[in-house]
Amino acid sequence: MSDPLTRERIEAVDSKGMLDDVLAQVLQLGDSLWRVQSAGLPKRDLPGGLLVCGMGGSAIGGDLALAIIGDRATRPLRTVRDYAIEPWAGENTLVLCSSYSGDTEETLACFEAAGIVGAPRAVVTTGGQLAETARAEGVPVIGVPAGMKPRAAVLFPTVAALECAALCGAAPQLHTELDAATSLLERLVERWGPDAPEDSPAKQLALDLQGTLPVITGSGLTAPLARRWKAQLNENPELPAFWSELPEADHNEISGWQRGAGVAPFAAVFLADSDQHPRLRERIRLTCREVERAGGKTIVIESEGETRLERVLSLLLLGDLVSVYLAVLDGVDPTPMEAIDRLKGDLDKP
Repeated sequence: MSDPLTRERIEAVDSKGMLDDVLAQVLQLGDSLWRVQSAGLPKRDLPGGLLVCGMGGSAIGGDLALAIIGDRATRPLRTVRDYAIEPWAGENTLVLCSSYSGDTEETLACFEAAGIVGAPRAVVTTGGQLAETARAEGVPVIGVPAGMKPRAAVLFPTVAALECAALCGAAPQLHTELDAATSLLERLVERWGPDAPEDSPAKQLALDLQGTLPVITGSGLTAPLARRWKAQLNENPELPAFWSELPEADHNEISGWQRGAGVAPFAAVFLADSDQHPRLRERIRLTCREVERAGGKTIVIESEGETRLERVLSLLLLGDLVSVYLAVLDGVDPTPMEAIDRLKGDLDKP
């Protein structure tokens, strides 16, 4: 059988070039850092730490940054997906408002709320109302290149959140790790990209997940990556998919798997990490056994890399590629999001 995921076959379905944007993540790390540094954010000592406000692909950057920082955090770090900031946030908390379009209504509301309580602010965006308002109020704007879908520009808000955490005293700077991670991503693109063999990990995983309803489970460092994988599977191949987190899933969700095979062709995907707690690794093993006992498919995927940053980015790239490959296998153009666009249009109606 010929490879169903050759570059030519992918391009025939992926008319807007989503795969190209995913592969370009290799270039986003250095560019992102330069853009943050060019924005002129001041260094401050803020005991209240950092709030990252955003939705969708703009918010997940905050989650990924928090996972990358991990136990190196020295101040509170939170991601907010809402119309309001945390009630305790004030003049000692840096609020980073992230919106690719600059017109996300929830993020605009958080930007206004942060200004009312006197919190120092920064924004990361391509433009829109957020950039216009920020510049009018003297708030630093971290510019992001336009022309991508927000989900394909995820490393810009991720690096912005990492830098803002360092600038407010909530975490160390990770410039050395960023440089090293670029080399890892370059190698992984060769191993997992469209020119890789049919049995390469990303292509094989897409083939294994085709025709299933995926449930992605993470733990610790990989929990926000499970959320990212789920969102990418929702948006690129337009699949119903779900995410969960261990150890919590073993206190409730595991019971639901007992009838799962009789309801839908579920696939349980576990994102593991080389540095995770040994009890979490044991939970993955035992949870897989329970899912398989109930007739479900299980897949365990291991992060790659030495640093937390490298391991996060390895799973980020893999999940993004798998989602595009699944879209191609199902004949779905991975770029359009008609349901989201319709909903936004309906919300704008008087």
